[in-house]
Amino acid sequence: MTETRLRTHTHLAAYTLATLFIASLAFQNLRYGFYDLFFLAAGMALLTLSGVGYTFISRRHQLSAKGHLFILAGLNSALVAAMMALSPTGISHWVMPMVVFNLLVLPLRQGLILSLLLLLTLSGFLLVSETLIEATTTIAGVLSLIIVAALYIWHYDHMAQSAEDLAITDPVTGAHNARFLDETLQKEISRAIVMDHCLSVITLAVDYADEAEDLHGKDGLQRLLKDLTRHLFGVIRAGDTLYTLENGQFYLILPFTPEEGVRVIAERIRRTIAEESWPAVGKVTVSLGCTTLASTDRRTQDLHRRVRSALHEAQKRGADSVWYSKGDATES
Repeated sequence: MTETRLRTHTHLAAYTLATLFIASLAFQNLRYGFYDLFFLAAGMALLTLSGVGYTFISRRHQLSAKGHLFILAGLNSALVAAMMALSPTGISHWVMPMVVFNLLVLPLRQGLILSLLLLLTLSGFLLVSETLIEATTTIAGVLSLIIVAALYIWHYDHMAQSAEDLAITDPVTGAHNARFLDETLQKEISRAIVMDHCLSVITLAVDYADEAEDLHGKDGLQRLLKDLTRHLFGVIRAGDTLYTLENGQFYLILPFTPEEGVRVIAERIRRTIAEESWPAVGKVTVSLGCTTLASTDRRTQDLHRRVRSALHEAQKRGADSVWYSKGDATES
């Protein structure tokens, strides 16, 4: 299940349960003749019911949906109004589920700010109307709930981010993997077209990778790929991105890089790798293909096709070589 779908299901469940709970309170108040509280609870139930509808409408964009903040702000404001209508001690048990609700639906920072504002308001009412001991006990309980819930949600967000990082990272080299390549490259192509700047790509392959694996084993080849990744991270510039492909191949995206620049970078990569003595296998060479975004390029496949052709041409010309596939390059 994706993060968006998980959040959609969580929000739907939270809003639905809150609607049922608040609606039952509204009917209880109506039954006993507390009409002010009935209208207040009915208004809150309508807000949570609107949250159900909003979640369903924006189900494909839950990670960026802004309407939840306005719905939760309205619910918290209604709860403050309830404090004015009831004694603060009587309404304090409403604050605790509202705090959890805030942190469950909203991003952590927004949920914390809204919950702390609610706690601050409750504290003011309690300190005025209750004894210091009773007020301190209630405030400490709500504050403890905020801390525990916030820590749990922070841990969940951290685990979710770690899972996302693992999904787009090659486990052997630590560079981005092919799954993340097309998404990033399409964004860079669109940005280059809109901003009218150059974009170049390089793909490189370890020469005789299969023979190196036969000679040094799979562990030796993986050690070499790790060392090459560290070396490439040291060669490329800030803003360039590196990806690990299969069969000992790498892919580099180089924004703001014209033909002359990518030729220089590719040659520097080829030379520095050939000059190095690698602990796992000794001397190694690589073949590199490179190209620059052309005025007719609109999709990732356009660059992929041309840069792969350049790599094949470099490999045909022998190990330790660079080939540039020329397109109708955009002007910077």
